[in-house]
Amino acid sequence: MNYLKGKKIVLGITGSIAAYKACYILRGLIKQGAEVQVVITPSGKHFITPTTLAALSGRAVVSEFFDSKDGSWHSHVDIGLWADMMLIAPCSASSLGKMANGVADNMLVTTYLSCKAPVFIAPAMDLDMYIHPSTQHNIEVLRGYGNHIIDPTSGELASHLVGKGRMEEPERIVEIVNQYFSQNDRSINSDAYPLKGKKVLITAGPTYEKIDPVRFIGNHSSGKMGMALASVCAERGAEVTVVAGPGVPRPSALEDGEIHMIDVVSASDMYHAVMTHQASQDILIMCAAVADYTPSHPAEQKIKRETGADMTITLTGTQDIAAAVGEKKTNQQILVGFALETQDAMVNAQIKMKKKNLDLIVMNSLEDAGAGFGHETNKVTLITPDNNETLPLMKKREVAVHIVNKICKL
Repeated sequence: MNYLKGKKIVLGITGSIAAYKACYILRGLIKQGAEVQVVITPSGKHFITPTTLAALSGRAVVSEFFDSKDGSWHSHVDIGLWADMMLIAPCSASSLGKMANGVADNMLVTTYLSCKAPVFIAPAMDLDMYIHPSTQHNIEVLRGYGNHIIDPTSGELASHLVGKGRMEEPERIVEIVNQYFSQNDRSINSDAYPLKGKKVLITAGPTYEKIDPVRFIGNHSSGKMGMALASVCAERGAEVTVVAGPGVPRPSALEDGEIHMIDVVSASDMYHAVMTHQASQDILIMCAAVADYTPSHPAEQKIKRETGADMTITLTGTQDIAAAVGEKKTNQQILVGFALETQDAMVNAQIKMKKKNLDLIVMNSLEDAGAGFGHETNKVTLITPDNNETLPLMKKREVAVHIVNKICKL
């Protein structure tokens, strides 16, 4: 699970041949939603250019006390106070010594000395330099000050003082930083993450029912509502699985890895995917527009047009996925359904809720302008056995927030 969203991280880069790896660390942090301010030593710029780092971070790189263009002052104090964490990777033997002894002769070390946030240090140097008693002494001093040393031997936070010398791989460093926030961020167990530890399965989008190899029966569902729900559930701490019909949008780069996608085509495919995972889920949200009927005998080859001739397609009813889940639902599970109605919407939705053993049904009507398929907005009524709540027309993302809030109350 990603705990880096919105975190403010100062990435310090020193003069080491491993400085190029900082690009991968920076990209990994940014991909997971962190805000990153790069501070680089003068010698670090010999190994990697500030232009590259600024392009990746979206922020001007800080290296000197004064801006060379306009002479403005870079406040190391402000940067240190801004940060939720300072990560120095790679950290050379020279920088280790300066940090351990308070030699504040560059912007990175002064920022380090001003930083109130946790500091993580990934040493990188020749093996002989790393195991030298003076380097090991500096590492021990820095650990004694409460800094976290990323051990290049094990890839874990150092509990001993010897290692290979080379910097741990970028992916592992990003993982260590993420793990730290997952264990130490006080908000993780607060109201901001009410679904932490919960498994949520969401169906989204249409199904395509095959007529022949090139034609199908389908509907206009875009899957946007289902993916909005997936995004909000992931943000609330849930482990999210989306069973997605054709054309459903992919998770954003920031959500990739938090939302597991299972791609299906037909109603039968979706049924089997849902029932395979049903028992392990805490919450199931049936948001997909599943076909009620499928061609009984789809053709193996493309059906040729015959001039003046009509064609009859015999349809067979599909399996009702929500009803099947409702039959197997335990008292520890919550089941949410959707009802798109064109007439007698409220009555039909309430019947469906009872018949399918739903805890909540989200009802919308094609009679409401801006609601239904293909729109960026939706207008729904949230129906539970106890009450109904009709929401005004709003963005699907906002609708998803209201639905997840209701689920959390249940």
